[in-house]
Parts: sequence; C-alpha cells; structure tokens
Amino acid sequence: MTTLGKTGNTSDIGATFSLDGVDVLFEPGETILQAARRAGRYIPHLCWHPDFHAQGSCRVCTVKVKGRAGSACTLHAAAGEVVESNTDELNAERKMLLQMLFVEGNHFCPSCEKSGNCLLQATAYEMKMEDVLFEEFYPLRPIDASHADVMIDFNRCILCELCVRAGHDVDAKDVFAIAGHGIGTHLVVNSMSGKLVDTDMALADRAASICPVGAILPKRRGFVIPIGERRYDPHTAADPDMQEAS
Repeated sequence: MTTLGKTGNTSDIGATFSLDGVDVLFEPGETILQAARRAGRYIPHLCWHPDFHAQGSCRVCTVKVKGRAGSACTLHAAAGEVVESNTDELNAERKMLLQMLFVEGNHFCPSCEKSGNCLLQATAYEMKMEDVLFEEFYPLRPIDASHADVMIDFNRCILCELCVRAGHDVDAKDVFAIAGHGIGTHLVVNSMSGKLVDTDMALADRAASICPVGAILPKRRGFVIPIGERRYDPHTAADPDMQEAS
C-alpha cells in the first residue's frame, strides 16, 4: 500500500532510511529530523521546533545524503536513503558554527538567567565545545527593558526566528521580524519606536517563552528554578524528551 507524501513522491508506508547505520522508520511527508527525533535519534539543532515550520537557518542540523549536505529539518526522508549525521566531519562543522554564534554575540553563561535552560549552551556541551577559535566581537547591542513584563537582550539573539514564527503563527501579532543582510542581520521589534513597550505583546504570548537562549526573558522571575535543577542540568540536549527548543 502506498500514499502520496508532501514532497509529491509515492512513499511506502513503513519505509525506513539509514541514519548512521541504524534503520529509522518514517511516515510519509516527514523530514529526516522529524523521523529521527520520533525514533529517539539525536541530530543537533537550534532553530527547529516541533510546533513550527522548518526554517533551516542555523545549519546545525546539517547531514549528508548521497554525499551532499543539507538541513535535516527541511530534507524529506526517503526510503532506502543513507543519511550521515554523527561523523567527525559534521560534528566539527557544528562545533565551528556554535563557536561563531558564541563570538558573534555576548554569551557569558555564568551570569545568564537562561543557563541550564539554554539550548545553545546544551548543544555546545553535547558537541564538546570547550573554547572558541575566533576573536570575540563583543558587539554593542541594546537591552530593551521598556515592557512591563518582558525584556529583550539583543546581545544573546542567535537569529533562530522562533519568536518571529511563534508571534505570527500562534499569537497573530507579528511583534518581531528579522532585518538586515549578512553580518548585519538582526532582530527588530515591529513598532514605530522600535521598543517592545509600544507593541501589544503580552507575557502569556508564545513568542515570550519560545526563545531557546536568553534573548527574551520574563521580568521578576529570575532564578526561580535553582541552578542544578534546570532543564539541561539533569539531562543533555541529546535526550529524546529534550529535543525541542522551548
């Protein structure tokens, strides 16, 4: 019995692909990352979230299929494919991407409220990133504390666009957007003043809690969960129940 997947190709129900030598069952229309996560197989990622459409912007989930590189969050699974993910080459590239994210922003984990709940930090640990090879930028980015309940530390934004997608798809408010090009790409607030206080954002909005790092934080809730008891303190990013940015 066959069915038509989202890619327009006929796929056998119950088909599998090989991920690092292990057969992974997938459903028609699933991406490599979706199928791998459902099977409990870890592929590092930052900008992907199970509740939103794939963006493929961070490239941390890059895998190789037939020798060609692509984002596991956007590549649809196909029967009989051989997918490589956990290789020295790909993990070295992921570690380099993580290093670049750390130096392009101001990520000082010991003083960050998100420490222990941060997907960037947890993924760096998983990829055994102990130091950075690049000179740090130390950018001078603003902190927007104008809103009564939510603050934004633009120094920590990794441009995953999850707040943009959550604001648009769930909150229907479009509070956030991405502007600029290349190294000048940055997160912006959609208001005449550019300040969060001049938007209709609320603390209960999905965009206020979706950030995988410490860029968007609620006010007056600092260190409610003690260090040592946070999401990635007892678990790693590779644990199946941890494999989402929320």
